[in-house]
Amino acid sequence: MKRKLDLRGGRPVWFSYRAPSVPAGKLTRDVKTDVLVVGMGISGAMAAEALTRAGHSVICIDRRGPLQGSTSATTALVQFEIDQPLTKLSAIKGKADAEQAWRRSRLAVLNLSGRIAELGIDCSLTSLPSLYLAGNLLDPTELQAEAEARRQAGIAASYLTSLALADRFGIHRAGAVLSHGNLALDPRKLTAGLLLKSLTRKARFYAPVEATTIEHGRGQVTVGTSLGPVITAQHLVLATGYELTDLIPATRHRIVSTWAIATGRQPKAIWTDAALIWEASNPYLYIRATADGRVICGGEDEEFTDEAHRDGLIADKAERLAAKLASLFPNLDVNPEFAWAGSFGTTTSGLPYIGALPGHPRVHAVMGYGGNGITFSQIASEIVASAIDGGDDTDAGLFAFSRS
Repeated sequence: MKRKLDLRGGRPVWFSYRAPSVPAGKLTRDVKTDVLVVGMGISGAMAAEALTRAGHSVICIDRRGPLQGSTSATTALVQFEIDQPLTKLSAIKGKADAEQAWRRSRLAVLNLSGRIAELGIDCSLTSLPSLYLAGNLLDPTELQAEAEARRQAGIAASYLTSLALADRFGIHRAGAVLSHGNLALDPRKLTAGLLLKSLTRKARFYAPVEATTIEHGRGQVTVGTSLGPVITAQHLVLATGYELTDLIPATRHRIVSTWAIATGRQPKAIWTDAALIWEASNPYLYIRATADGRVICGGEDEEFTDEAHRDGLIADKAERLAAKLASLFPNLDVNPEFAWAGSFGTTTSGLPYIGALPGHPRVHAVMGYGGNGITFSQIASEIVASAIDGGDDTDAGLFAFSRS
């Protein structure tokens, strides 16, 4: 049923922080549930939490186990700023849809922050400013237009000249867009917290279990598993990250390899306000600090899917990332203590695909793309939970598989 992919390599920094253990049982007999969620990473965890909150019985399965997939490879810059700048997305999708996608992304970050606070999940959450630096995708004049487009869409943004950027943040670039209200967090701790909350609401977790067949009738979905037992559900949610089931059209996206490093702790060397930093470049660089003063830097993306080749490049890419980090912050100790690689999906528009699969109204897919995976997973949890409840999310059409 699934096109398997080794989603990460190397040693992500998040394994140096202890995340709560999430217990999963062994599937030994046929079971029934309202909703079956396939995948126990961040997307599956958000879906399970939203659905159990709405009162549905939920079963989650994963072929590896909780927190074992691509979630650990994320650098967890949780931004409402979509990979595709608003000015460029407007040219692709039209101004109205582009603005609404950005507004929904902004709302998702606010909703996620609120949900974490309400549930009391300890995931080192901080709300931070963000700097979008001039690069080969947008020059200073185009960045000014980008800031103005955001303001017209109702999303606060300021343009900083090179002088203002250097004066305030000590960064020497041609200009930047400054925004506020983005998040940094520990993705494994967040995922564990959401899954554990779902468990208290009687969700059932089974792993390692692989979904091998999907049969969909008028009133239910029947999923065969690698262990033999069958799971019958009213709805199926595919939250398998960038490992796609054969039901999902493979032509709608590309798989990209990315790399990241994390330095040793140096809290006194962190730049002003620990602002999240990313470039208006292709490929772009993205930088953040952890709560204890490590610097995480990622990028150097390349379009290929060979995992052995990807992992073989970790040392070289780590060296390149460290050099780029040093050019931006000469006073940092850029020596990597951690270096890793990951695979993620990307689309032309940068927008995710979320919702029922064409011809399969009871099978919902959650496919977050690009650098906004966690933000898009939040949007997906809202849209899918609404659909399963029989509601109609006002933005469902923006992210649907049937969109133009």
